[in-house]
Amino acid sequence: MISSIDNLRGWQKTSLAVLHDFVASAISLLFALSLAFGKFEFLTEEPQYFLGCLALVATCQLVVFYFCGLYRGIWRFSSAPDLIRVVRGASLGVMASYLALFLFTRLEHIPRSSLVIDWLLLVIFLGGGRFSYRLLREVFVTRIPSEESVNVLIVGAGSSGEQFLRSVKSNPLLKMKVVAFVDDNKSYLNKWVHRVPVAGTIDQIPWVCEKYKVNKIVIAIPNASSETLGRIIARCKGLSVVIKRLPKMSDYLSGKIDPTQLQNVGLEDLIGRKAAVLEVNQISLMLKDKIVLVTGAGGSIGSELCAQIAKFKPKKIIAVEISEFNLYQLEQNLLKLLPKAQFEGLIVDIKDKPQMEKVFSHYRPQVAIHAAAYKHVPIMEKNPEQAISNNIHGTRVVAELATKYRLDRFVMVSTDKAVNPTNIMGATKRIAEMICQHYQSQTNVTKFAIVRFGNVIGSSGSVIPLFLKQIKEGGPVTVTHPEVNRFFMSISEAAQLILQASVIGKGGEIFVLDMGSPVKIVDLARQLIILNGLQEGKDIEIVFTGLRPGEKLYEEVLFESEVTLETSHPMIRVAKAREVGEKFNQHLDSVLGKSQSYYPSEIQDRVQTLVPEYQPQLETNSSLSPQPTVH
Repeated sequence: MISSIDNLRGWQKTSLAVLHDFVASAISLLFALSLAFGKFEFLTEEPQYFLGCLALVATCQLVVFYFCGLYRGIWRFSSAPDLIRVVRGASLGVMASYLALFLFTRLEHIPRSSLVIDWLLLVIFLGGGRFSYRLLREVFVTRIPSEESVNVLIVGAGSSGEQFLRSVKSNPLLKMKVVAFVDDNKSYLNKWVHRVPVAGTIDQIPWVCEKYKVNKIVIAIPNASSETLGRIIARCKGLSVVIKRLPKMSDYLSGKIDPTQLQNVGLEDLIGRKAAVLEVNQISLMLKDKIVLVTGAGGSIGSELCAQIAKFKPKKIIAVEISEFNLYQLEQNLLKLLPKAQFEGLIVDIKDKPQMEKVFSHYRPQVAIHAAAYKHVPIMEKNPEQAISNNIHGTRVVAELATKYRLDRFVMVSTDKAVNPTNIMGATKRIAEMICQHYQSQTNVTKFAIVRFGNVIGSSGSVIPLFLKQIKEGGPVTVTHPEVNRFFMSISEAAQLILQASVIGKGGEIFVLDMGSPVKIVDLARQLIILNGLQEGKDIEIVFTGLRPGEKLYEEVLFESEVTLETSHPMIRVAKAREVGEKFNQHLDSVLGKSQSYYPSEIQDRVQTLVPEYQPQLETNSSLSPQPTVH
């Protein structure tokens, strides 16, 4: 019967609801009069009179119910707001119907006490019908588990967990069966939420999963801290359960995500970085109605910078990119944020000075953000001349043109690998920083800023997409060294802080972003394995392959000789870097002059004239042969 009602059309369901309420109104008045008279015989004494009263009252109340919104709700989702509408509708309906009775009959033979009794009975019948239907659905429809249903444990027995449970119960197509809750709130323990037990605390997750044969864990704490998430994942070690989480509270409020659309636990959640608070007015002054040029615009950071810049309503974004496919993707994404007239995608090599000069002379940008660079350490170790050509010569071309065309600001995106570099990529980025410092000394117009930070989660070439691919393929997951660690931040946070640092700068500073604490790469790999419901050593192996050419165990963000000072933003500090020497241009020309004809060792020697702290690794670290972790 319940399924038959579900298959009815909208107007048919409304007609059933109206019929139910008409009968409920008539029966309520009938019982109210019988209780007031103390007998049912009144119907036989004046049947036409009382039947007319019943019809008049029921019709009048139906009109009131309609205007009170009783037919806008869906009975299967009946809840407190629906009960409030029922009470309001019954109150107004009884008053209106008795007023109509008074106008037509002067309430002859109608006891005054029946008014209160009628109201009480009407609330019971109207509300009871709606909530009984919901209860029947839960008993006969949503409580029947599918053979394919997975057993779900909800972490968090609060309002979000309860809401998720109701969503699961009302939607059998989700093929999930909630078997238990866990919560650290001791007042919830050994209690029930819609007949589902709160079986233990977060620390008891392994025991609860074993007892209830859990296949999936859903974290129903929308604003859970990184410490809480890390603790939950640590308790899931050794369990073959998939871990998901509900959307964050900001997503609920914006209406973007339905509660049943579960999300993966992101590594940015586990790293636990605080959201960057931007000085929006200052950034707006720099970008609004300005022509902004972005090099490397199709890369991970470049494309996010373009998206962030678009929010500040620039006059035009000039996106310079060497990859046709990356530029196409960027254009498609930006069309959602910008009118086509405000975006210009150009395939130009930043090393091609004549072409770049055409870009500057034609578009006359006022702000340039230089994100184009080769960043992959092992590949650049094998191709040092390309690292020099792109990272050094390309930066020199763009910085020189920025000075020549008197831009307001020039921002260079740098890296923590420029600090005490052990690889050619880091050394070339340090020289690129020095180029910006040099050109700052040549102009009083353009303000140069250098922004240095570590790895970004999910960027192209990042280790995390590689781990996910390896896990999907069944492993092994390859980590270079058990002690290697890196600084991480999200792409959006990096882009926001780059823009924030660019407005703080007065010219020539090296800004260092607060990267938090370093994270061991092997720990990230283990967390990803757990989040995918696998067990290290049983379902998938971690293999240590040894450090790659040019790779360090750990990264730094400052030279020992550099001193940092606070800025107006708590997540940005400024480094007082050493001055660029008088012979900088001479040494730079030497490095750039004939780099392609040099042997690698000679290239390293020439680079060291500019970056004396550059200590190349002449041999690959082979102390760790590929081997799985030992358990």
